[in-house]
Amino acid sequence: MEANKLQELLRSNLDSMPSKARRVVEYLLTHMREAAFVSIGDVAEQLNVSKAQLVRVARILGFAGYADLKSALKESVLEQVNPAAMLARAMSEEGDLSERIRQMEHANLEDTWNRLRVEDVRAFCELVKSAEGIYCAGWSISGMMAECLHSRLRELGLRAHQMYPGSGCLTLIEQARSVRKSDLIIAFDLPSYSVLLTEALQRGRRNGAKVVTITDSPAAPICSDADLSFFVSDNSPTVGSSLIGPLFLIHILTSRLSIDMGDDAMKALAEQSRILRDERLYHPVYSLRY
Repeated sequence: MEANKLQELLRSNLDSMPSKARRVVEYLLTHMREAAFVSIGDVAEQLNVSKAQLVRVARILGFAGYADLKSALKESVLEQVNPAAMLARAMSEEGDLSERIRQMEHANLEDTWNRLRVEDVRAFCELVKSAEGIYCAGWSISGMMAECLHSRLRELGLRAHQMYPGSGCLTLIEQARSVRKSDLIIAFDLPSYSVLLTEALQRGRRNGAKVVTITDSPAAPICSDADLSFFVSDNSPTVGSSLIGPLFLIHILTSRLSIDMGDDAMKALAEQSRILRDERLYHPVYSLRY
């Protein structure tokens, strides 16, 4: 079922539902990706309702049972992240595409911000500061985010490394073999989720490393191996995932980290400023100097 049709079905039944059933439908509307891929037991536990209650809600909505509702949720989610389907939908819709993108990116920022917890940011800083080595991992579009974080961490003088399928001749799992108990892996995984990245994280965990994940949903496979997870909104009206939310999160995390590092960060950034003054590398702009 198409995402907009399923959402309309859920919304149209919302007001007529009894309180417990309404809570289930509200959850399905706001956590469609999680509900599509976790078990009926996990959803029931999350909402503190019985499995039978979930089956009743599915039947009220017109499905034979919860399994059929879950299949519709999966179909809807896959349609949302299918690049060809996304582009076809954007081409068929009327109105200004640029304005739709602006509105959606604003919503991505707001949603990413609302999902961020202060205690998780603090925990991230502590994990980074206590790690001997930091491995930034990702593949495809998620690899771009890992590279961005890697650059920020290196500027702060931290021992950051990139784990990426194109890093030399080693696969992700082979790269994960060198990760140790004193290390930290920070992994990005936006849809579609990478099997190789999940397996590399599992190898790192077996070696005793801590794992931080940055993805769009608690249902993402990498979350099962995480000590700490951050969630970003990456909705886009056209091809691929939006990167605004992940970049915003990277900026927040590394800015907070630099303040927590104090003098160590100041020394590292002072060294970075000396590099920026090297005219073999960077042009002086209007005779300005860092």
